[in-house]
Amino acid sequence: MNEENKKYYDAANEIVNDAAHKIGSRLPGSEGERKFHDYMADKLREIGIKPVKEEFAVSPRAGIGGLPYAGYFGVIMSILVYFALNNQFLWFLMAFAGLIFVFWLVSSCFLYRTWFDMFFPQKISQNTYGELLPEDGNYDYTIVLSGHTDTSWTWRHSEHSYRHKDKPIKGIIATYGKVGFGAVCVFLIVGISIAMAIIYGTQRFAITLGLDESGYSFTSEWAYNLYNWGHAITERASFKVFSVILYVLPIITAIGSCFVAMWNDPHEENASRGAMDNATGIGLSYAVIKYFKENPDKMPKNCRIIDLNCGSEEVGLRGSMAFAAEHKKDGMLDNCWNINIDSVADKDYFEVVIKDDWQMCRFDKDLEKMFKDTFSELQIESKTKGCIHNPVGGCDSTPMTRAGIKSVTFAAQNPVLTYYYHTWRDLPERFEPETVNLGFDVVLSVIDKIDKFQQQNGFNGVNN
Repeated sequence: MNEENKKYYDAANEIVNDAAHKIGSRLPGSEGERKFHDYMADKLREIGIKPVKEEFAVSPRAGIGGLPYAGYFGVIMSILVYFALNNQFLWFLMAFAGLIFVFWLVSSCFLYRTWFDMFFPQKISQNTYGELLPEDGNYDYTIVLSGHTDTSWTWRHSEHSYRHKDKPIKGIIATYGKVGFGAVCVFLIVGISIAMAIIYGTQRFAITLGLDESGYSFTSEWAYNLYNWGHAITERASFKVFSVILYVLPIITAIGSCFVAMWNDPHEENASRGAMDNATGIGLSYAVIKYFKENPDKMPKNCRIIDLNCGSEEVGLRGSMAFAAEHKKDGMLDNCWNINIDSVADKDYFEVVIKDDWQMCRFDKDLEKMFKDTFSELQIESKTKGCIHNPVGGCDSTPMTRAGIKSVTFAAQNPVLTYYYHTWRDLPERFEPETVNLGFDVVLSVIDKIDKFQQQNGFNGVNN
C-alpha cells in the first residue's frame, strides 16, 4: 500500500461504512437509495465538483425483484391442476398463461429487457454524476468511473446458509438445493400444462376441421391422423397412470414453488446493507476522482474523468441503461472508457469481469489486458486467476459496451453464492479495509495505462 494515498483509502472506506450503517438498505427507487445519492452529491460538492442528477422511471418488481411471483405462479398452477383434471379446457388457459410467464421470466429476469416494465408499479430512481476537466478545460477522451448505489432484496436462502459459513460446500448445497428444486417444480408444472393442452388440443382441433363429435365422418386424412395421435396418447396405460399421478404431483410442485416465492425477502428494512455490493464501487470511484481533483498534475493528458453513481442496477442495469441512452447521441460518451467497479471486498478474488454470459455481451479486451497486467505488477494472486465471466445476471458494463464505450467490470468478490451476497449480512465488518485500499491502487494503475494507450494509439473503439 502507498502511504501517500492513505487519505484516499480512508475516503473510500468512510463511504462504505456510512452507506452500510448510516443509510442502510437502498432498494431501487427507495428512500434509502435517494439518501445515498444525496450523500454522494454532497461528497462531490465538498471537493468542488458540481453533481448532476438525472431521474428515470424504474419498475423494481418487473425483473429480478419479481422472482417471488414465479413461485406464486407455480403454486396457483399446481392448484389449478385439480380443476383441469375435470375440465379439459382449463389446460388451454393454463398453457397460455405458462407461455406468457416463461416469456416474462426469460426476457425480464434473465435478459433484462424492459418490455414488461409498464405492467408493474413504477418508482423514480436516479443517476448522479460529476465531471472533472483538465485545468485548461480541453480534453480528447473521457474515463467514466462507475458503481451502483442500490442494494438487493435479501435472498433468504443465501442468508439462511450463514449457519454453514464455516462449511461453504454445505452452505452452497443448502442454498442451491432449495432454489434448484423450486425452479424445477415451477417449470415442471408449466411444462405439464403445455403438454396436456397440446394433447387435448390436437383432438379438438381435428374435430373442428374435419371430424364430428362422435368420432366419425372425416373430411381430410390429416385431420383423422391428428385426432388419432392425440387419442392414442390419452388411451395409453402410461397416460392413465400419469393422470393418477397428477393427483399427487401438484402437492410436490406447490411445495417447491414456495421455495421460489420466499426467495426475496419483501421487507425493505431487511434488504442488503450493500457494503461490498456496491458501496465499495461507489467509494472507490469517488476516492479516485478526489485524488485527481487534488492532484491535477497527475491527471491523464487531455482527459475528462466522470464519477458516475448508477441507480437501480439490481433490477436489470436500469441506471446504466438510462445513462447510456441519455448521452449516447449528445457526444458525452464519444471516445469513452468505462471502469465499472462492483464489489471489491474479498481479498483472494481480485478479478476483471470480461463478459456477461446471460446478456451475451463481451467487454473490452484492451481494458481486460490492462487489469491483468496491473494484477501482475502489484503481485496480486487470485483464486479466479484474475479473470471471470459473469455467469448469471449482468453488470453495468453491458449497457456501456453496447453504447460503444470501452468497458470492463473490476471486482474482488468470491463468485460462488455466499451467505453475505445479496443479504443484510453484507457489512463492512466482514472484510478488511486493506482490500478496498488495494482496489484503489489497481484503478489508479489502470488509468495510467489508459493514458499511455491513448497517447500511443488514440481511441480505437470497443475491442471485443
